[in-house]
Amino acid sequence: MGLGVLVAALVVQRRYTRDGEDSSFLEGIILWTVAIGFAGARLAYITTHTARFHGRWHAVFFIWEGGLALYGGLTAGAITALYLLHKRGGNILAFTDAGAVGIPLAQAIGRWGNYFNQELFGTPTDLPWGLEIAPIHRPAEFADAATFHPTFLYESLWNLVIVVPAILVLERRGKLRRGVAFPLYLVLYGVGRFLMELLRTDTTFRLLGLSRNAWVSLLAIVLGLVLMVVIVRRARRGDEQVPVEADAETGEPA
Repeated sequence: MGLGVLVAALVVQRRYTRDGEDSSFLEGIILWTVAIGFAGARLAYITTHTARFHGRWHAVFFIWEGGLALYGGLTAGAITALYLLHKRGGNILAFTDAGAVGIPLAQAIGRWGNYFNQELFGTPTDLPWGLEIAPIHRPAEFADAATFHPTFLYESLWNLVIVVPAILVLERRGKLRRGVAFPLYLVLYGVGRFLMELLRTDTTFRLLGLSRNAWVSLLAIVLGLVLMVVIVRRARRGDEQVPVEADAETGEPA
């Protein structure tokens, strides 16, 4: 996860400055965003897995035991970044565009921690790439199964093969307006995460057959679509308000 954060920080800084934006204050913002993002991820996990800490509340600080909720971290980190950027006069849309590539890259790298911890895997499978899980880590209802869907791998590949390339290709072809990359990330990641949640076996809460993260994924998709519509409409309205220079001889628009 640390390697993923480092890669994301470097990518965000490089993308933020590509259009001449001042990045002199960016390191401090990234540091606070990461720190509060981790705190948010931990808090979101604790509040949804309280039973795990009954009788040992001091263990809420034992992050080496696992337990970080990505959506909680993403929300806390995004709020922190937006607040600090606004306070210091940074370009919010340029920063979110930068994060639209940096964040999924960090996820793609960080998800491999789930492999080493043998966690966040899916239902049993006999497919050649099925992940072997030690008996101690298997869900009780699947104690006799040996291999499971490596959902962490599916998410990592989804980010590397779909999310990041889609954003970069559309940007290079001039198909993305400023500020649309991050909402697009929310939509693409939300779709992939929703599908992967259908395979997960570690959920502690379900509503209408869907896990908590599946519902949050649907919310991320809707939020991303709404933000895209709002940003595009505002951009078009701004284009329409740009004055057109008149031809000096005819007086007609040039």
